[in-house]
Amino acid sequence: MNLEELNKIAIKMVAPGKGILAADESTGTIQKRFDKIGVTNTEENRRDYREMLFRTEKTMREHISGVILYDETIRQKAKDGTPLVKLIEAAGSVPGIKVDAGAKPLAGSPGETITEGLDGLRERLMTYRQIGARFAKWRAVIRIGQGLPTATCVESNAEALARYAALCQEQDLVPIVEPEVLMDGVHTIDRCAEVSERVLRAVFDRLFAHRVRLEATLLKPSMVIAGSGCAHQATVAEVAAATLRTLERHVPPAVPAIVFLSGGQDHLLATEHLNAINRLDAHKPWILSFSFARALQDEAMETWRGRSENVSSAQRAFYHRARCDSAAVAGRYGSALEAEPAPI
Repeated sequence: MNLEELNKIAIKMVAPGKGILAADESTGTIQKRFDKIGVTNTEENRRDYREMLFRTEKTMREHISGVILYDETIRQKAKDGTPLVKLIEAAGSVPGIKVDAGAKPLAGSPGETITEGLDGLRERLMTYRQIGARFAKWRAVIRIGQGLPTATCVESNAEALARYAALCQEQDLVPIVEPEVLMDGVHTIDRCAEVSERVLRAVFDRLFAHRVRLEATLLKPSMVIAGSGCAHQATVAEVAAATLRTLERHVPPAVPAIVFLSGGQDHLLATEHLNAINRLDAHKPWILSFSFARALQDEAMETWRGRSENVSSAQRAFYHRARCDSAAVAGRYGSALEAEPAPI
Protein backbone atom coordinates (compact mmCIF):
# COMPACT_ATOMS: atom_id res chain seq x y z
CA MET A 1 0.00 0.00 0.00
CA ASN A 2 1.34 3.40 -1.01
CA LEU A 3 -0.23 5.49 1.75
CA GLU A 4 1.18 8.80 0.56
CA GLU A 5 -0.19 8.31 -2.95
CA LEU A 6 -3.58 7.17 -1.63
CA ASN A 7 -3.83 10.25 0.54
CA LYS A 8 -3.05 12.47 -2.47
CA ILE A 9 -5.84 10.80 -4.44
CA ALA A 10 -8.28 11.19 -1.54
CA ILE A 11 -7.48 14.90 -1.32
CA LYS A 12 -7.79 15.34 -5.08
CA MET A 13 -11.25 13.75 -4.94
CA VAL A 14 -12.45 16.61 -2.76
CA ALA A 15 -10.55 19.51 -4.27
CA PRO A 16 -11.81 22.94 -3.13
CA GLY A 17 -15.23 23.74 -4.54
CA LYS A 18 -15.65 20.29 -6.08
CA GLY A 19 -17.54 17.08 -5.32
CA ILE A 20 -18.14 13.57 -6.58
CA LEU A 21 -20.64 12.55 -9.25
CA ALA A 22 -22.24 9.20 -8.39
CA ALA A 23 -22.91 7.74 -11.85
CA ASP A 24 -22.89 4.15 -10.62
CA GLU A 25 -26.56 3.25 -11.08
CA SER A 26 -27.03 -0.43 -11.80
CA THR A 27 -28.85 -1.47 -14.96
CA GLY A 28 -31.98 -2.07 -12.90
CA THR A 29 -31.81 1.29 -11.12
CA ILE A 30 -31.29 3.31 -14.27
CA GLN A 31 -34.21 1.40 -15.82
CA LYS A 32 -36.53 3.05 -13.29
CA ARG A 33 -35.16 6.50 -14.10
CA PHE A 34 -35.29 5.98 -17.85
CA ASP A 35 -38.88 4.73 -17.56
CA LYS A 36 -39.89 8.09 -16.07
CA ILE A 37 -38.57 9.98 -19.11
CA GLY A 38 -39.62 7.48 -21.77
CA VAL A 39 -36.13 6.25 -22.71
CA THR A 40 -35.48 2.60 -23.60
CA ASN A 41 -32.92 1.05 -21.27
CA THR A 42 -30.30 -0.11 -23.80
CA GLU A 43 -26.53 -0.19 -23.42
CA GLU A 44 -26.25 2.48 -26.12
CA ASN A 45 -28.66 4.84 -24.35
CA ARG A 46 -26.90 4.32 -21.03
CA ARG A 47 -23.61 5.08 -22.74
CA ASP A 48 -24.98 8.17 -24.50
CA TYR A 49 -26.43 9.58 -21.29
CA ARG A 50 -23.25 9.19 -19.28
CA GLU A 51 -21.05 10.36 -22.14
CA MET A 52 -23.18 13.51 -22.25
CA LEU A 53 -22.39 14.17 -18.59
CA PHE A 54 -18.68 13.41 -18.89
CA ARG A 55 -18.36 15.64 -21.97
CA THR A 56 -19.83 18.63 -20.15
CA GLU A 57 -16.30 19.95 -19.94
CA LYS A 58 -16.95 23.13 -17.94
CA THR A 59 -18.88 21.20 -15.30
CA MET A 60 -16.33 18.44 -14.99
CA ARG A 61 -13.33 20.76 -14.83
CA GLU A 62 -14.79 23.29 -12.42
CA HIS A 63 -17.03 21.26 -10.11
CA ILE A 64 -16.50 17.49 -10.33
CA SER A 65 -13.37 15.93 -8.82
CA GLY A 66 -14.39 12.27 -8.91
CA VAL A 67 -16.88 10.01 -10.70
CA ILE A 68 -18.20 6.71 -9.35
CA LEU A 69 -18.85 4.26 -12.19
CA TYR A 70 -20.72 0.98 -12.62
CA ASP A 71 -18.99 -2.15 -13.95
CA GLU A 72 -20.53 -1.68 -17.41
CA THR A 73 -19.63 2.01 -17.57
CA ILE A 74 -15.98 1.70 -16.61
CA ARG A 75 -15.52 -0.65 -19.58
CA GLN A 76 -17.50 1.40 -22.13
CA LYS A 77 -16.20 3.60 -24.90
CA ALA A 78 -17.68 6.82 -26.22
CA LYS A 79 -19.15 7.03 -29.70
CA ASP A 80 -15.76 8.07 -31.07
CA GLY A 81 -14.03 5.08 -29.44
CA THR A 82 -12.53 6.96 -26.47
CA PRO A 83 -12.84 5.00 -23.21
CA LEU A 84 -15.19 6.82 -20.85
CA VAL A 85 -12.50 6.58 -18.17
CA LYS A 86 -10.24 8.67 -20.41
CA LEU A 87 -12.92 11.35 -20.79
CA ILE A 88 -13.09 11.63 -17.01
CA GLU A 89 -9.32 11.78 -16.63
CA ALA A 90 -9.00 14.37 -19.42
CA ALA A 91 -11.36 16.64 -17.45
CA GLY A 92 -9.04 16.40 -14.44
CA SER A 93 -11.39 14.14 -12.48
CA VAL A 94 -10.65 10.83 -10.75
CA PRO A 95 -12.43 7.66 -11.99
CA GLY A 96 -13.81 5.27 -9.39
CA ILE A 97 -15.92 2.12 -9.26
CA LYS A 98 -18.81 0.70 -7.25
CA VAL A 99 -17.72 -2.77 -6.16
CA ASP A 100 -20.46 -4.13 -3.89
CA ALA A 101 -22.96 -6.67 -5.20
CA GLY A 102 -25.97 -4.98 -3.63
CA ALA A 103 -27.98 -5.29 -0.43
CA LYS A 104 -29.48 -8.76 0.09
CA PRO A 105 -31.83 -10.05 2.84
CA LEU A 106 -29.97 -10.63 6.10
CA ALA A 107 -30.67 -14.16 7.32
CA GLY A 108 -32.44 -14.19 10.67
CA SER A 109 -33.20 -10.45 10.57
CA PRO A 110 -36.51 -9.84 8.75
CA GLY A 111 -36.66 -6.46 7.03
CA GLU A 112 -32.90 -5.94 7.13
CA THR A 113 -30.13 -6.39 4.57
CA ILE A 114 -26.45 -7.20 4.32
CA THR A 115 -24.37 -5.92 1.43
CA GLU A 116 -22.63 -8.74 -0.42
CA GLY A 117 -19.67 -8.85 -2.79
CA LEU A 118 -16.60 -9.72 -0.72
CA ASP A 119 -16.01 -13.04 -2.48
CA GLY A 120 -13.42 -12.50 -5.20
CA LEU A 121 -13.16 -8.80 -4.38
CA ARG A 122 -9.35 -8.71 -4.28
CA GLU A 123 -9.15 -9.95 -7.86
CA ARG A 124 -11.86 -7.58 -9.07
CA LEU A 125 -10.10 -4.63 -7.47
CA MET A 126 -6.89 -5.56 -9.27
CA THR A 127 -8.77 -5.58 -12.59
CA TYR A 128 -10.54 -2.29 -11.92
CA ARG A 129 -7.27 -0.58 -11.09
CA GLN A 130 -5.78 -1.81 -14.35
CA ILE A 131 -8.78 -0.37 -16.23
CA GLY A 132 -8.25 3.01 -14.60
CA ALA A 133 -10.11 3.19 -11.27
CA ARG A 134 -8.31 4.98 -8.46
CA PHE A 135 -10.99 4.64 -5.80
CA ALA A 136 -13.92 2.38 -4.99
CA LYS A 137 -17.26 2.56 -3.19
CA TRP A 138 -19.26 0.12 -1.06
CA ARG A 139 -22.76 0.91 0.24
CA ALA A 140 -24.34 -0.56 3.35
CA VAL A 141 -28.07 -0.02 3.92
CA ILE A 142 -29.54 0.55 7.39
CA ARG A 143 -33.29 0.77 7.83
CA ILE A 144 -34.99 2.44 10.81
CA GLY A 145 -38.21 0.84 12.02
CA GLN A 146 -39.88 -0.87 14.96
CA GLY A 147 -36.98 -2.67 16.64
CA LEU A 148 -34.69 -1.83 13.71
CA PRO A 149 -31.86 -1.70 13.13
CA THR A 150 -30.73 -4.71 15.10
CA ALA A 151 -27.21 -5.03 16.44
CA THR A 152 -26.71 -7.93 14.03
CA CYS A 153 -27.46 -5.73 11.02
CA VAL A 154 -25.31 -2.81 12.17
CA GLU A 155 -22.34 -4.95 13.14
CA SER A 156 -22.48 -7.22 10.08
CA ASN A 157 -22.54 -4.30 7.67
CA ALA A 158 -19.78 -2.48 9.57
CA GLU A 159 -17.60 -5.58 9.33
CA ALA A 160 -18.22 -5.89 5.59
CA LEU A 161 -17.39 -2.20 5.04
CA ALA A 162 -14.12 -2.60 6.94
CA ARG A 163 -13.08 -5.75 5.07
CA TYR A 164 -13.82 -4.02 1.77
CA ALA A 165 -11.86 -0.91 2.77
CA ALA A 166 -8.82 -2.93 3.83
CA LEU A 167 -8.80 -4.78 0.50
CA CYS A 168 -9.07 -1.49 -1.40
CA GLN A 169 -6.04 -0.01 0.31
CA GLU A 170 -4.11 -3.23 -0.21
CA GLN A 171 -4.71 -2.76 -3.95
CA ASP A 172 -3.85 0.98 -3.86
CA LEU A 173 -7.43 2.19 -4.20
CA VAL A 174 -9.01 4.81 -1.95
CA PRO A 175 -12.15 3.36 -0.30
CA ILE A 176 -15.34 5.37 0.01
CA VAL A 177 -17.20 3.92 2.99
CA GLU A 178 -20.96 4.45 2.63
CA PRO A 179 -23.18 3.50 5.59
CA GLU A 180 -26.56 4.79 4.39
CA VAL A 181 -29.29 5.26 7.00
CA LEU A 182 -32.43 5.29 4.88
CA MET A 183 -34.91 8.17 4.89
CA ASP A 184 -37.79 5.70 4.47
CA GLY A 185 -39.98 5.55 7.57
CA VAL A 186 -41.80 7.66 10.12
CA HIS A 187 -38.87 8.20 12.49
CA THR A 188 -38.01 11.60 13.92
CA ILE A 189 -34.74 13.42 13.37
CA ASP A 190 -33.71 12.51 16.94
CA ARG A 191 -34.23 8.82 16.19
CA CYS A 192 -32.19 9.21 13.00
CA ALA A 193 -29.38 10.83 14.99
CA GLU A 194 -29.43 7.99 17.52
CA VAL A 195 -29.18 5.33 14.80
CA SER A 196 -26.58 7.27 12.84
CA GLU A 197 -24.38 7.46 15.92
CA ARG A 198 -24.67 3.71 16.50
CA VAL A 199 -23.76 3.02 12.90
CA LEU A 200 -20.75 5.36 12.82
CA ARG A 201 -19.45 3.95 16.12
CA ALA A 202 -19.61 0.43 14.72
CA VAL A 203 -18.08 1.36 11.36
CA PHE A 204 -15.04 3.12 12.80
CA ASP A 205 -14.56 0.40 15.41
CA ARG A 206 -14.27 -2.19 12.60
CA LEU A 207 -12.14 0.09 10.41
CA PHE A 208 -9.64 0.37 13.27
CA ALA A 209 -9.78 -3.39 13.85
CA HIS A 210 -8.93 -4.04 10.18
CA ARG A 211 -6.10 -1.47 10.22
CA VAL A 212 -7.68 0.73 7.60
CA ARG A 213 -5.74 3.98 7.26
CA LEU A 214 -8.27 6.75 7.75
CA GLU A 215 -6.18 9.43 6.03
CA ALA A 216 -6.68 7.45 2.80
CA THR A 217 -10.41 6.87 3.32
CA LEU A 218 -13.51 8.95 2.56
CA LEU A 219 -16.81 8.66 4.43
CA LYS A 220 -20.11 8.90 2.53
CA PRO A 221 -22.88 9.13 5.14
CA SER A 222 -26.50 10.15 5.14
CA MET A 223 -27.47 13.51 6.56
CA VAL A 224 -29.34 13.30 9.85
CA ILE A 225 -32.91 13.89 8.76
CA ALA A 226 -36.44 12.89 9.76
CA GLY A 227 -38.01 9.96 7.95
CA SER A 228 -39.94 10.81 4.80
CA GLY A 229 -43.16 9.72 6.51
CA CYS A 230 -42.61 11.65 9.74
CA ALA A 231 -45.35 14.15 10.56
CA HIS A 232 -42.79 16.73 11.68
CA GLN A 233 -40.09 17.47 9.13
CA ALA A 234 -37.03 19.13 10.61
CA THR A 235 -35.97 22.53 9.33
CA VAL A 236 -32.84 22.99 7.24
CA ALA A 237 -31.09 24.51 10.27
CA GLU A 238 -32.09 21.56 12.47
CA VAL A 239 -30.79 19.05 9.92
CA ALA A 240 -27.48 20.90 9.65
CA ALA A 241 -26.99 21.08 13.42
CA ALA A 242 -27.94 17.43 14.04
CA THR A 243 -25.75 16.21 11.20
CA LEU A 244 -22.65 18.11 12.26
CA ARG A 245 -23.14 17.16 15.92
CA THR A 246 -23.33 13.47 15.00
CA LEU A 247 -20.20 13.66 12.86
CA GLU A 248 -18.25 15.57 15.53
CA ARG A 249 -18.98 12.83 18.04
CA HIS A 250 -17.97 9.85 15.93
CA VAL A 251 -15.81 10.68 12.88
CA PRO A 252 -12.07 10.96 13.63
CA PRO A 253 -10.31 14.06 12.23
CA ALA A 254 -7.87 11.80 10.37
CA VAL A 255 -10.60 11.26 7.75
CA PRO A 256 -9.81 13.91 5.11
CA ALA A 257 -13.36 14.40 3.84
CA ILE A 258 -17.00 13.54 4.28
CA VAL A 259 -18.97 13.41 1.03
CA PHE A 260 -22.70 13.30 1.74
CA LEU A 261 -25.15 11.18 -0.21
CA SER A 262 -28.46 12.80 -1.07
CA GLY A 263 -30.45 9.72 -0.04
CA GLY A 264 -33.70 10.51 -1.82
CA GLN A 265 -33.79 14.24 -1.07
CA ASP A 266 -34.73 16.40 -4.03
CA HIS A 267 -31.96 18.48 -5.58
CA LEU A 268 -32.93 21.76 -3.92
CA LEU A 269 -33.19 20.37 -0.40
CA ALA A 270 -29.95 18.41 -0.69
CA THR A 271 -28.15 21.59 -1.78
CA GLU A 272 -29.74 23.67 0.98
CA HIS A 273 -28.79 21.13 3.64
CA LEU A 274 -25.17 20.90 2.43
CA ASN A 275 -24.93 24.68 2.39
CA ALA A 276 -26.35 25.02 5.90
CA ILE A 277 -23.92 22.43 7.29
CA ASN A 278 -20.96 24.28 5.82
CA ARG A 279 -22.24 27.65 7.07
CA LEU A 280 -22.33 26.52 10.70
CA ASP A 281 -19.86 28.42 12.84
CA ALA A 282 -18.07 25.42 14.25
CA HIS A 283 -14.75 23.64 13.93
CA LYS A 284 -14.86 21.16 11.06
CA PRO A 285 -11.72 19.01 10.82
CA TRP A 286 -12.81 17.43 7.53
CA ILE A 287 -13.84 18.79 4.14
CA LEU A 288 -17.64 18.52 3.86
CA SER A 289 -18.65 17.94 0.26
CA PHE A 290 -21.10 15.92 -1.85
CA SER A 291 -21.32 12.61 -3.65
CA PHE A 292 -24.77 12.97 -5.18
CA ALA A 293 -26.51 10.83 -7.79
CA ARG A 294 -30.13 11.83 -8.41
CA ALA A 295 -29.76 15.21 -6.71
CA LEU A 296 -26.99 16.06 -9.19
CA GLN A 297 -28.46 14.39 -12.28
CA ASP A 298 -32.27 14.66 -12.13
CA GLU A 299 -32.57 18.03 -13.87
CA ALA A 300 -30.17 17.01 -16.64
CA MET A 301 -31.89 13.66 -17.20
CA GLU A 302 -35.35 15.25 -17.29
CA THR A 303 -34.10 17.77 -19.86
CA TRP A 304 -32.27 15.18 -21.99
CA ARG A 305 -35.07 12.60 -22.44
CA GLY A 306 -32.88 10.59 -24.82
CA ARG A 307 -32.94 13.21 -27.60
CA SER A 308 -29.78 14.48 -29.23
CA GLU A 309 -31.32 17.93 -29.76
CA ASN A 310 -31.65 18.27 -25.97
CA VAL A 311 -28.01 17.53 -25.15
CA SER A 312 -26.89 21.15 -24.92
CA SER A 313 -29.80 22.12 -22.65
CA ALA A 314 -29.23 19.05 -20.48
CA GLN A 315 -25.56 19.90 -20.11
CA ARG A 316 -26.55 23.42 -19.01
CA ALA A 317 -28.85 21.89 -16.38
CA PHE A 318 -26.03 19.63 -15.18
CA TYR A 319 -23.65 22.58 -14.95
CA HIS A 320 -26.18 24.66 -13.02
CA ARG A 321 -26.77 22.01 -10.37
CA ALA A 322 -23.07 21.18 -10.01
CA ARG A 323 -22.27 24.88 -9.64
CA CYS A 324 -24.93 25.26 -6.93
CA ASP A 325 -23.63 22.20 -5.06
CA SER A 326 -20.08 23.49 -5.31
CA ALA A 327 -21.22 26.81 -3.84
CA ALA A 328 -22.85 24.86 -1.00
CA VAL A 329 -19.49 23.25 -0.20
CA ALA A 330 -18.23 26.77 0.51
CA GLY A 331 -21.45 27.79 2.30
CA ARG A 332 -22.18 30.33 -0.46
CA TYR A 333 -25.32 28.91 -2.03
CA GLY A 334 -28.47 31.02 -2.12
CA SER A 335 -31.61 31.87 -4.04
CA ALA A 336 -29.80 34.34 -6.30
CA LEU A 337 -27.41 31.67 -7.53
CA GLU A 338 -30.25 29.18 -7.90
CA ALA A 339 -32.10 31.60 -10.19
CA GLU A 340 -29.04 32.55 -12.21
CA PRO A 341 -28.87 30.94 -15.68
CA ALA A 342 -25.93 28.62 -16.31
CA PRO A 343 -23.29 30.34 -18.47
CA ILE A 344 -22.44 27.38 -20.69
